[in-house]
Amino acid sequence: MEFEVTTSKRVDIVDITDRVAEHVPEAADTCTVFVPHTTAGVIVNENERRLRSDFKTLLSRLVPRGDDYAHDQLDGNADAHLRSVLLGEHVTVPVEDGELALGTWQSILFVDCDGPRTRRIVVK
Repeated sequence: MEFEVTTSKRVDIVDITDRVAEHVPEAADTCTVFVPHTTAGVIVNENERRLRSDFKTLLSRLVPRGDDYAHDQLDGNADAHLRSVLLGEHVTVPVEDGELALGTWQSILFVDCDGPRTRRIVVK
C-alpha cells in the first residue's frame, strides 16, 4: 500500500501516523513504513511543535547546508542526502489487534530534508 505526502518547506516534518494506521491489515503482526527517497526519512518520536523545531535545529547543526560537500557540485543538496542517512529510510512498528502498538507519546513522522515536494510512503 502507498500514499503521498506533500511538504511545504525544505526541511519539514509531517505526522503520518493516522495515514499509516489506515493501511494496516487486521491480521498483521508488524507494519513497516518505507520512504523510497534518498533525501527523506521516517522516524518514531513525539509529535510536539517545539520538539519538531529542535529536531530541525539538530539536523542543521549536525549537517550544515553548504558545507563544501562534493555532491553539492552536482545539484546542491548534499546536506539533504547526509541528513537522511541519520534518519533512516524505514521504521517497523508492532501491530496488536489490528492497531499500531505505539507508545503513549509516539508518532510516525515523515522528515523531508529537500522539500517542498510530494513524496511516496510505502506501508507493508
